[in-house]
Amino acid sequence: MAVKRIGLVVHHGRSEAVEAARAVYGWCDTRGIPYKEIDVWKAHEPRHDSQEEAFSAGNPDLVVTLGGDGTFLRGARIAAENGAAVLGVDLGRVGFLTEVPADKVTRALDAVHEGRAAIEERMTLTMRASRALEMPSDVEALLRYGRGPALPPLHVRPDTTEGEGWGVALDIIAVNDVVLEKLARDRQVNLGIYIAGRLLASYSADGVIVATPTGSTAYSFAAGGPVLSPHMDAVVFTPVAPHMTFDRTVVAAPDEPVAVRVLPHSGEAALSIDGQLRGVLDPGDWVGVYGAEYRLRLIRLGPTDFYTRLRERFRLADAPATAADGESSPLFRPDSPVPADLAHLRLPPPPSHS
Repeated sequence: MAVKRIGLVVHHGRSEAVEAARAVYGWCDTRGIPYKEIDVWKAHEPRHDSQEEAFSAGNPDLVVTLGGDGTFLRGARIAAENGAAVLGVDLGRVGFLTEVPADKVTRALDAVHEGRAAIEERMTLTMRASRALEMPSDVEALLRYGRGPALPPLHVRPDTTEGEGWGVALDIIAVNDVVLEKLARDRQVNLGIYIAGRLLASYSADGVIVATPTGSTAYSFAAGGPVLSPHMDAVVFTPVAPHMTFDRTVVAAPDEPVAVRVLPHSGEAALSIDGQLRGVLDPGDWVGVYGAEYRLRLIRLGPTDFYTRLRERFRLADAPATAADGESSPLFRPDSPVPADLAHLRLPPPPSHS
């Protein structure tokens, strides 16, 4: 893709992010490509939603994030909802989402601009709710202690249809997950979980997570959920510390929505999207989470090496009992041509003998 306009999301608390941003500015200036920082806020100013951020930056076709996974998620939500591609720049940690090290950002931009990069699409989530969600003023300060300015309230989509029990469509996407969790330490949330419109079970738990395959390595994994390939589409439901025997994850098809109803005798439930607190649900409220029409378009400079990243990120160690067998090869792939019956499979490139 020939880059026409760049939006940057910069973690200004990290000097290497600021330095990498200067390199991006220089690259843009040399080629006459407009650029502007987005998702910028100050303590005394309100934050804006994704469409407002993109509009203020001239609707960039490429969003570059400079920071960690949190910075990436902020930029990814803006990019996905506005049809832009996103390039995540890694600042020293092996992440699942960021693509290039900071010192190679201009090379990466060259590859994108010259059409030598691929675009990988990932599914995202959106939601409907029984009502427009809001944050009660008496709990917002407590819940946001130590955090930056709050995001604006979730807007109802202008094309929403309300009535006949279908609720309102919220103008939001989640790259990783939608989480409902207890608001008070001494009160569980009681939640009825419906998958594809049918009751799975009523849970009393610390919370529940509805995640994408991309988000399967985040909070869902920490709560005992499985790792899913980011190349698949699925809706992942994982309970958090449920007070019941069935505590397993359920992986639903991408067209099977997960509805969560707050039961009458439940405590209040805080709703977060990609780790950002967005509202509080009362008993009787519900949300339905399902695949969004927006796809996250990730810039990739080469074949995705997800499983090597998985091994490195979680520091996977081989079983001690295998030590006598010696170290396993990092690849299981001959360097001869791929047979015709295997040509449709996702395989690593041939090993290099250099």
